[in-house]
Amino acid sequence: MADMVIVDRDGTEHTVEGKTGVSVMETLRELDYGIAAICGGMCSCATCHIYVDDAWAGRLPAAQGDEKELLQELSGRKPNSRLSCQVPFTADLAGLKVVIAPDD
Repeated sequence: MADMVIVDRDGTEHTVEGKTGVSVMETLRELDYGIAAICGGMCSCATCHIYVDDAWAGRLPAAQGDEKELLQELSGRKPNSRLSCQVPFTADLAGLKVVIAPDD
């Protein structure tokens, strides 16, 4: 397993153990300061919206299809916005830093 750095909605930074082989969302939804992930990772609700740190954004595959469409509807969308259900966590992403976006 590899660590991820999570900045919660209060601005507090947490280092947590990421779960390789699953989406970032699956780690975040288990945290008290995490995300709702209402749809359970089906890419249909955008309640797992995160901002990927600029140093990491270029290392991830670009948003596609439903994710891209959902992100366009969010008022809090930024160029580094992603839905964490669409970001698979791998060992290569050890140290990944994300900020949990405000509720939209």
